Amino acid sequence: MPILNKDMTLCISLSARPSNNGTRFHNHLYDQLDLNWIYKAFAPTDLAQAIAGVRGLGIRGCAVSMPYKEDVMALVDELDPSAKAIDSVNTIVNTDGHLKAYNTDYTAIEQLLKTNAVPTDYSVLVQGAGGMAKATVAALRDAGFSDVTVIARNETTGRALADQYGFRWRAALDGGTADVIINVTPIGMAAGPDVDSLSFPEEAIAAATVVFDVVALPAETPLIKAARAAGKKVITGAEVATIQALEQFVLYTGVRPTDEQVRAAEAFMRAQ
Repeated sequence: MPILNKDMTLCISLSARPSNNGTRFHNHLYDQLDLNWIYKAFAPTDLAQAIAGVRGLGIRGCAVSMPYKEDVMALVDELDPSAKAIDSVNTIVNTDGHLKAYNTDYTAIEQLLKTNAVPTDYSVLVQGAGGMAKATVAALRDAGFSDVTVIARNETTGRALADQYGFRWRAALDGGTADVIINVTPIGMAAGPDVDSLSFPEEAIAAATVVFDVVALPAETPLIKAARAAGKKVITGAEVATIQALEQFVLYTGVRPTDEQVRAAEAFMRAQ
């Protein structure tokens, strides 16, 4: 890590419960590539003031996590199609005070569905209706999945999300099962109130073929642990975090690291 200096470029992340994942990943790549950059995570007390600070202080990049992915849209100057299409932002790039917003979560979900060869004729349950759920449901639709149900207690947001992509909505799981179950809620997240809770019941895990949890910290959430124990194919939030962070890194710096450099940064991130 270089010594702090006036010429250093700063990137940040904004989250209600920041983790060290992005901080370790980005800073490790800066070090490998000998870039005079630094990355720092924040938990803002005022989102509008935080974004004004990004603009006013010349902060180059800003990652956006729960629960700010939708609220931040009104605070930027331009929406890239990746964010506009799903009304959700996870990345802001500052170019001379002009803030352009993107969504690399969508890219990560899309890539993981493809690399894990998840059949598009599988039935899918998606639990959640926030910004990450939008990216997930959009990626499912664009990948060719048609049998998808959004599970969300809030009928307004849940039904709207399902209707937008031609899927179904249910308020609760109520014993439902599917070939693929995807958690896009904070259940199981480190430092959260439900850190030890299962986001899906054991019967849903037993009936599933693929279990996907977007929660990145811890990498082994209660859902992922239970799915591994049941012998299911799993896709983890840590994998999502690596891909979306890599695409953020490229947007911020204009540099695409080698696969070897990305693997080294990912190993460093997970070694915390």
